[in-house]
Amino acid sequence: MRRSGDPIGLTTVYRHLALLAEQGDADVVASEDGSLYRMCRGEEHHHHLICRSCGRTEEIAGNAIERWAREVGEAHGFSDLDHTVEVFGTCRECAARADGSA
Repeated sequence: MRRSGDPIGLTTVYRHLALLAEQGDADVVASEDGSLYRMCRGEEHHHHLICRSCGRTEEIAGNAIERWAREVGEAHGFSDLDHTVEVFGTCRECAARADGSA
């Protein structure tokens, strides 16, 4: 839009990102720095590794997490369970830059 000369504000961008998330076309994650928006590649249920430094996200399977969630829910009498797991850390590239070896 900017290349064509149309102005666009951050409020407009975030409003549209929120709408995409509401429609299920984007995913939103609360982080220490605020909301992160992303498009997930996979349609099936999965979890994420997220770099605190650059925001890089890796989609991961979590079979052990699925078993744990089911067992905990059943132990407490819950059904129709749903969950989201986001694991935050530092990716290899950011860790290498921090160590000065990149």
